Amino acid sequence: MIDIGVNLADKSFDKDRSEVLERAAIAGVKKIIVTGSCDDSNIIASQLAANNPGFLYSTAGVHPHYASTFNDRSNNIISKLSSEKSIVAIGECGLDYYRNLSSSEIQIKVFKKQLNIAEETSLPVFLHQRNAHEDFVKILKPHINNLKKTVVHCFTGNAKELHEYIDMGFYIGITGWICDERRGAHLKKIIHAIPDKKILIETDAPYLLPRTINPKPKSRRNEPMYLPEIAKVVARARNQSLEEISKITTENAMRFFDLK
Repeated sequence: MIDIGVNLADKSFDKDRSEVLERAAIAGVKKIIVTGSCDDSNIIASQLAANNPGFLYSTAGVHPHYASTFNDRSNNIISKLSSEKSIVAIGECGLDYYRNLSSSEIQIKVFKKQLNIAEETSLPVFLHQRNAHEDFVKILKPHINNLKKTVVHCFTGNAKELHEYIDMGFYIGITGWICDERRGAHLKKIIHAIPDKKILIETDAPYLLPRTINPKPKSRRNEPMYLPEIAKVVARARNQSLEEISKITTENAMRFFDLK
């Protein structure tokens, strides 16, 4: 399996990052995409990927939460890192009107700048969207033909949003949100609509620990070793076998990120 979204640069992994990777490998996670979300995490993520060739890869971008911190240095870091072999996508970038930690105006401006970098570098885009669907689509539509590939990471939206993304040719990333009986029940009802060639799986660790894990872990920190649990729930919801979901999501990730 391939985990397409792990915030491995997060401080919660500082004390046992090597052990986290070992547990992931034992669990059958063959490759991990480390998410970059701000200047510091972009640099750390790229270093982790460079030090673990063939196992770790990374993205470079500024999450909408940090859009207000975006400056010329941010732009230069993303542009410079994009030329490195281990960098496989631009992002995490997009819009988040749920928390609005940066104003919508700034989020939109920074999102557009990163889409321009993706076009210039011909790298895929790792997207984030929460409570901002209309603006998100409006911004993306003029860029679609010039973007290599796009994935809506950690999809938690409704059927209408899902079908619109599918019609736009986007890949869809599914996290442990689908394992949450409180918030993710609707995903189980619509996930069958995602074409086999467009579905990807991710933990988004250290966030979104799957609530279906039994027995419950002592720590609430999510890890990539729990990716098989997400795959199991996805397989059940799509009426497919775990082996089939593992195979198609791995093939999709290899193709999306141009992994070898």
